[in-house]
Amino acid sequence: MKKIFAIALKDTLVRFASPSEWLFFLILPILFTVILSSATGSVSDTRVHLTVVDEAQSTFSAQLISELEQSASVRITQEDLDQAQASFNTRRYAAVLIIPADFTLESAKAGTLTLQMLQQPNNMDAVISRQAVEAAASRVSSLNDIASQSVAAAAQIQPFASEADRAAYYTAALDAAQTQLAEAPQRLQVSEGSTADQVEYDPRANSSAGQLITWVFIPLIGLAGMFASERQQGTLRRILTTPTRKSTYLLGTILGQVLTALVQMALLVTFGIVVMHVDWGQSPAALAVILIAAALAAAALGTMLGTFVKTEGQANGLSVMLGMSMALLGGCWYPLELFPSAVQTAVKVLPTTWAMQGMMDIVLRGGGLMAIWPETAVLLGFAAVFFTIGVLRFRYE
Repeated sequence: MKKIFAIALKDTLVRFASPSEWLFFLILPILFTVILSSATGSVSDTRVHLTVVDEAQSTFSAQLISELEQSASVRITQEDLDQAQASFNTRRYAAVLIIPADFTLESAKAGTLTLQMLQQPNNMDAVISRQAVEAAASRVSSLNDIASQSVAAAAQIQPFASEADRAAYYTAALDAAQTQLAEAPQRLQVSEGSTADQVEYDPRANSSAGQLITWVFIPLIGLAGMFASERQQGTLRRILTTPTRKSTYLLGTILGQVLTALVQMALLVTFGIVVMHVDWGQSPAALAVILIAAALAAAALGTMLGTFVKTEGQANGLSVMLGMSMALLGGCWYPLELFPSAVQTAVKVLPTTWAMQGMMDIVLRGGGLMAIWPETAVLLGFAAVFFTIGVLRFRYE
């Protein structure tokens, strides 16, 4: 037993002798987890952005802006004309609404209200913005018509004593019209479909689990490089001169890397809980089981690969290529449901697919030990097959 732990300690010290190892052990996994969870995060407000320039600063322009703020299509921000024009010219904004200085009550009474709309050509966001502005302007125009008709009807019954009285009556009629329209019963019933989304996706959970698998699988597959290096350096030949059996050497080398991988997994899970607020703690026992099974499958693949490669450089390049490819196809970077059905079926031959599915069963679906036993069984099956091939083919030279 002492030999096994001595070999494991030796390999761990050699691995972390270079400070750059921490880049792959902790820094890159955390960096990619944060980037992917942000880049693929859900958007709470899906409305189109519309910039509004209010040069009128009138009651009427405020009413139009109020209508736009209630729109389900656009999300408005207000800027000055120069800033909005500059952003539009550099194509940062799809559309800009300019409310001119004469957008006032007097213009409304005279029927000369105008708006200026800047739109990028062939831009769908600009089209949506224009439709939202037209709807808001139509509503404001309707309110103005109601108030104007009310003033005209009142004037026929009893003429106004002064223009001030007419203006006050108009304002009161406009307020009353707004209140009545706001309290009007809804005659259009909207029914939303309740069909469930087939893609179960939480950007934080997927990124946390996916990057954990990616960056743990790559160094474990890199076990092949350790075996190739020691064959090149003659270390394995010297083992023949000691009473160290092949099984002792293999167990010590594999155990050291698996334990290191489990420490790495624990750190990344902790980061996911504390920083990303991922609910990894729903079933600690299930999580421990799936992590151990995944680590064994990856280490077994590295052991088998080590019996086929000739040099350390060849092994290192192959481990990175295999690790990244398996992670991408296994759903570690993007949900597997986004791939064609044929691909979804084909990638079931990869251990990363089953590891990712098991972790999603825990963190997304709240599963426990019973929920992840199929994935665990498949991962242990991979480990058994790969270890068997690797042990049978293992040579000191």
